[in-house]
Amino acid sequence: MKHIIAFISVLLLLSACSTQSTYEDVSVEKAQEMIANNVTVIDVRTEEEYAAGHIPNALLMPLHELENRLGELNKGTEYVIVCRSGNRSAQASKILVDNGFTSIFNMLGGMNQWTGEVVTE
Repeated sequence: MKHIIAFISVLLLLSACSTQSTYEDVSVEKAQEMIANNVTVIDVRTEEEYAAGHIPNALLMPLHELENRLGELNKGTEYVIVCRSGNRSAQASKILVDNGFTSIFNMLGGMNQWTGEVVTE
């Protein structure tokens, strides 16, 4: 019986240590609500895509630059991650979570589905 209890204890300890944080997928509507409450937006598209139209006040951090720019971000801040369709933003969300960021929200559908205000440059 002692061996069973010890074995279960070890399993519980290992499972607790291996629990990883993850990001949350959110709809465009939920992202709009969060942005209205001043959550920071990170746009991981290219400079050209961003210039053609982006969410007001979104930070441009192209996916290929993200890992080198993590020091510009606060790990405790909530971020909505955006791209054109939701694929690159999912990759970026995983990178952020893997690097210790705890409040990451991937906007499903990306700018293709965005119905809010857009700023062009």
